[in-house]
Parts: sequence; structure tokens; C-alpha cells
Amino acid sequence: MYRTLLLAGLLALTVSASAADASAKDDVTNAAKKLAAAPNYSWKTTVDMGAAAGAGGGGRMRPGPTEGRTEKDGLTMLSMTRGDTTTEAFLKGDKAAIKTADGWKSIAEATEGGGGGGGGQGGQGNPARFIARTLQGYKTPAVEAQDLAAKAKELTKSGDAFAGDLTPEAAKELLARGPRRGGADGPATSNEKGSVKFWVKDGSLTKYEVHVQGTMNFNGDSRDIDRTTTVEIKDVGTTKVEAPEDAKKKLS
Repeated sequence: MYRTLLLAGLLALTVSASAADASAKDDVTNAAKKLAAAPNYSWKTTVDMGAAAGAGGGGRMRPGPTEGRTEKDGLTMLSMTRGDTTTEAFLKGDKAAIKTADGWKSIAEATEGGGGGGGGQGGQGNPARFIARTLQGYKTPAVEAQDLAAKAKELTKSGDAFAGDLTPEAAKELLARGPRRGGADGPATSNEKGSVKFWVKDGSLTKYEVHVQGTMNFNGDSRDIDRTTTVEIKDVGTTKVEAPEDAKKKLS
């Protein structure tokens, strides 16, 4: 009898924990969906490379801040800083327009010729080509947050924040994330681990943070990675996105 009651109690705790986890994930997913349903919003993405920043940190293509603005079912504008270069781009659906020294270009135009152009990590010496590959498959925060919530093992709530560890598969995927030369596979990784944290206010997503760690192998050179990416949402409902005519032509 005692054993039966004990087993029943443990089962109840397991079911309760699973329900709490599902509820927390639902809360984050619904908060991201509420943001996606907003007419517009802006955001700022910052990347902290930790100790890696003091050991090269990506050179010419080291990640700087990204400022973004988007309208529901409309345009998305990005201002991306890599090293000492800031590049503007507009996206609409699966098309993009990138501002270069030679004017606005589509992704196909910016990446034509293949290769990386020499210089920089992975041969990515052409900033426009590097950015063009970054834009392929780009996800706005409302979409990315839903994806990240699904990739968390579980989420627990503390105040307005929800936090949890990423699955090993998700940590590996995010650690190696980035543009590839000529569609090549990403670098080999090991010891991957990661976590994610979301902040929600009044039922809407206001901020999220992804932290990944591990070792990456670049052409036989192993490098420890400790990267924290933070996305802060702002100006919900008051953001405007306007593209120059030359950029719109690349999106049509």
C-alpha cells in the first residue's frame, strides 16, 4: 500500500513538472506570437564573444550590433555592423536588397562569383557577400524566439523571465551557425552546450538571450567559443520602415 502511494505521488510530481514546463513554453510561444501579430516593431541585437573577443574575435567580420525594424506582412530593414563596416539591407519574403559600394544588389548579385573574396575568417573578405549569406534564412525576433523556445529542454519562470537549457542538438546547431563558403558544411564542433532566456511583459516578448559554448575547428585550428546573443525589442506599434526606390526594385 505504501509503495503504491509513493509511486502515485512520484507520478503526480512528474506530470505536474511536465505540465509546468509545457505551460512555460506556451507562455513564451504565445508572447512571441503576440509580437508577431503587432503591426510593427524594432529591435537591437548585440553579440558578446567573451574571451574570444580578446583573441581575434572574428577580425574584419567580428559581430557588432544589428538594428532591425519590421512591419507585419511588409518590409524588414536591417543595419548590420561587422568589424568596422555597417551594411544596410531590406527583406521582403524570400528576397533581399543589400546596399553596397556599387549600389543596391539582390542576394544573387551580391554572392555571384562564389568564394569568399579573400581575407577575413573563412575567406569572407567581401562584406556584402558575407551579409548576403547571413540574410539567407534570416528570422525576425518573433519567429526566432518561437524556434528557440521549441529547442529548449524545458523552461522555468522567475518573475517576468523564462529560462532553460537548450537541447544538445540545438546547442550544436547554434554554435556553428553562420555563413558558409560556397554552401560548404559548417566547422566541426565539440563540447556544445547552451541556454536561453526570455523576458515577457504584459503577455508580449520584450527581450531574449542565447548563450552557447563549445569548441569549433577552423581549418585544423581549434577555438573555444563563448557567445551570448541578446535581442531587445522596442517601439512596438510605432516603428516605420521605408526603403529607397532602388532597393524596392531588388525586392520586386
